[in-house]
Amino acid sequence: MTEKIRIKDIAERAGTSVGTVDRVLHGRPNVSPGAREKIERALKEMNYHPNMYASALASNRSYTFALLMPRYESEAYWQEIETGAVKACEARRDFHIGLEIIYYDRFVNGSFVQQSRHCLDIKPDGVIIVPADLETTQPFTERLHALEVPFVLLDSNIPDLKPLAFFGQDSFCSGFFAAKMLMLIAGQETAVMLMRLVRDGRVVSRQQENREVGFKNYMEKHFPHIRIVELNMPTAGTTADYEPLMDEFFKQHPEIHHCITFNSKAHIVGDYLLRKKRKDVKIMGYDMVNKNALCLREGSISFLIAQHAYVQGYACMEALFNAIVMKQEITPVNYMPIELITRENMDFYRRTLY
Repeated sequence: MTEKIRIKDIAERAGTSVGTVDRVLHGRPNVSPGAREKIERALKEMNYHPNMYASALASNRSYTFALLMPRYESEAYWQEIETGAVKACEARRDFHIGLEIIYYDRFVNGSFVQQSRHCLDIKPDGVIIVPADLETTQPFTERLHALEVPFVLLDSNIPDLKPLAFFGQDSFCSGFFAAKMLMLIAGQETAVMLMRLVRDGRVVSRQQENREVGFKNYMEKHFPHIRIVELNMPTAGTTADYEPLMDEFFKQHPEIHHCITFNSKAHIVGDYLLRKKRKDVKIMGYDMVNKNALCLREGSISFLIAQHAYVQGYACMEALFNAIVMKQEITPVNYMPIELITRENMDFYRRTLY
């Protein structure tokens, strides 16, 4: 067994000193090429694999990981991601791992760039990034590559950035799946509402954009006769802002009885329907956050698609730990399950697999 192979055994087989073997095993300098070759050949012949777990504990080295993510107030999706990352850090406290969370404002130009510079200032050993768009994020990730700092993408996958790994849903497939499920109950309709939270006329999440593309792709292929009527509402709005917009929308579109949104705020419409005591309209949304769960239980939301935000945060930290501390290979693309939650099965949903 690997754990029974002693440094002394390796030295005898290689014909070198114990000290030279120790330097090779721990990556230290001052080893001649000839001695290194002999030791590496002996290690291969003896099928030696170092106990990285024990070595990492014994090294007593400290590590700093950073999580660069959007600032949030009441968005439980981001809170779950943060909680997952913090819990993973706590689970590895014996390895002297620290986590610094750095927030950027999605609605302030330049905020991501400014906070990414702060992230570099703390000299992290690894970074978890919730990316902005490609053009904004790429200068930061290129700098991380130059510094040889591994990074993991969370929520939105941008392969051009060449991350160590990605954790999140396949957004296109998720939107395609959402359309298929919605049409089980809305296939006889003439129109459905697509509620979008926008800033300057566009959604601020690449993930939501890709979900919308997947949704429309399915609809064009299978239900081209059903109109998709968009309702754009401000991302930073309040109930007082949203209510007149929805009043006017449903006044103009009395034929609409089903809505979909690709963010975690389906409860905006769900709460409105409950206040208006309307049972003729249902909505489908994302994320098993508390406000959505309440609407699901009350019946104003028909379906929620879960994406395991807590698990995403936890898994990203584990990926950095395994790659940087344990020196393990990491699976580059890690898709979260696409799970459909209804009132009937919501009590059996578990937020964490850890």
